[in-house]
Amino acid sequence: MTGRAKLRAEGVRKVFGSGKGELVALDDVTMEVDENEFITIVGTSGCGKSTFLNIVAGLTEPTGGKLTIDGHAISGPGLDRGMVFQSYSLFPWQTVLQNVVFGLAKKPMSRRKRLEIAEEHIAMVGLRGFENSYPSQLSGGMQQRVAIARALAYNPSMLLMDEPFGALDAQTRGLMQELLLGVWEKHRITVLFITHDVDEAIFLSDRVYVMTARPGRIKAELPITLPRPRDYEMQTAPEFVEIKRRIMALIREESLRTIAREERL
Repeated sequence: MTGRAKLRAEGVRKVFGSGKGELVALDDVTMEVDENEFITIVGTSGCGKSTFLNIVAGLTEPTGGKLTIDGHAISGPGLDRGMVFQSYSLFPWQTVLQNVVFGLAKKPMSRRKRLEIAEEHIAMVGLRGFENSYPSQLSGGMQQRVAIARALAYNPSMLLMDEPFGALDAQTRGLMQELLLGVWEKHRITVLFITHDVDEAIFLSDRVYVMTARPGRIKAELPITLPRPRDYEMQTAPEFVEIKRRIMALIREESLRTIAREERL
């Protein structure tokens, strides 16, 4: 697996509707994600984080601006990007193995090779022995592991994750964060991750982008220089707490700005 993707966004803008019903979701979003980086975007609810991720995924067209991966303009979904949503997005009528194999359907390879790759990635996320289980027989965390295995199986150069652990309980969420870091540290794929959880953002990332309230713009970029590999004990370290304080203050500023704006309406 190779993480060769480099993302560049310049002046990205997204407007929904027109006239009096116009809603500016994103305005002049400019950022970069370097090869093999783990980048997280945080911000208030409704600030456009998921909209931006969907544009990177090719699921939504921007209204303006320029967005490229490795110098090529994004014109739609592609096998160079793997997507993991908050909902598990598994086929309930298919087994774990069948769900992961499905992600390889467009790859020009034999059925035997597809099975080998699927089994390798199922083992990678710790689900060996569950190949013939159906999603309804798995916990939420296990289902999300299947979704991650499926996204990684076709060897994308970038992994896009939209609050993938948001529906999980705190303990399972922590375990999933550690699993994801283990996979990333081993394979060094480029990751663009969306979350509301500031602790999660700091724990996982090389850099964190904080977005303004709608319309979404980049308010701040914070490098996370905590050493790797990381473990949960570092979340009590003074450096971690200071980074969290800074990010929370930035988000609070935007929340207060939103409240003030709504009170004026």
